[in-house]
Amino acid sequence: MKFLVIQTAFIGDVILATSTLESLHQALPNAQIDILVRKGNEALFLGHPFLHQILVWNKKTDKIRNLFKVIAAVRKNKYDYVINLHRYASSGFITFLSAAQKTIGFHNNPLSFLMSQSYPHKMGKKGTSFIHETERNHTLIADLTHSDSRCNPRLYPSENDYQFVTPYQRSPYICIAPSSVWFTKQWPKEKWIELIDLIPENFTIYLLGAPVDLIVSETILSTVKRKNVFSLCGKLNLLQSAALMEKAYMNYVNDSAPLHIATAMNAPVAAIFCSTIPEFGFGPLNDNSYLFQEEAGLKCRPCGLHGHEACPKKHFRCAALIDPKKVAIETLNAHVEIS
Repeated sequence: MKFLVIQTAFIGDVILATSTLESLHQALPNAQIDILVRKGNEALFLGHPFLHQILVWNKKTDKIRNLFKVIAAVRKNKYDYVINLHRYASSGFITFLSAAQKTIGFHNNPLSFLMSQSYPHKMGKKGTSFIHETERNHTLIADLTHSDSRCNPRLYPSENDYQFVTPYQRSPYICIAPSSVWFTKQWPKEKWIELIDLIPENFTIYLLGAPVDLIVSETILSTVKRKNVFSLCGKLNLLQSAALMEKAYMNYVNDSAPLHIATAMNAPVAAIFCSTIPEFGFGPLNDNSYLFQEEAGLKCRPCGLHGHEACPKKHFRCAALIDPKKVAIETLNAHVEIS
């Protein structure tokens, strides 16, 4: 059988989609599995051990023209199943015109009525029970895998990726990814600075991120008291970052893509949730994980699913109320003593 999994959203969503790839491959090891992603995210799958083809849609230039190119490529491959994890009309259009024997997606997709099967995608609410995004995705393939349980997300750094980061692993180290696309999902740099100054000196600290995160990392570097803090923003690709995070003593992240990279590597992680909430279903799945959020019960939180460019209430208390000392004590336990 030939499968196409569609997830043309951002990096974190694509990493979580790897859970679906793993579950399909585990249940149907002889099946051909392809994935369709937006341009830029194909780097996550370089050297992937069982993916057959990575289809790429360039959304940034000639979006509509490239959309029809993607549709033509999908139709040419004559898939048995198209599994659409994306909940927007563009991917619904691709799914409808795929010529696949069976198409499956979420009710939330505006074109779900044109699919063979569709399922609900329900976000949890604050203080209620919820399921993880990977579990929601798994509902689309549960009948195919004959299983109610899903595999965890997984990335596959190459041997070259591991060799590239080896020079950074000569002492106990900690990784921090201080940035986020959205301001209200990003713990303020002052909080990161306070946390860094609480971490024992025997740990080397690496700041991770894309080239656009250099400003934040340089601000942190210029302010922290200690010397063994280094910025690797823009110096590592996605899989190299994953390789480095895998062996870190701890990875400190926002509710953003680095959280899902840590999950995909089953790396130790401490996730900071500011304006968003874990009940949305995007929290850590790692064996060794910590989750931090304000405990005052702010009525204004969450203020949205994805975050905002500024706090709608102009106080950003959901971030301010998370104490770096509490984060340090709980995650570093015996390694840190704070009065």
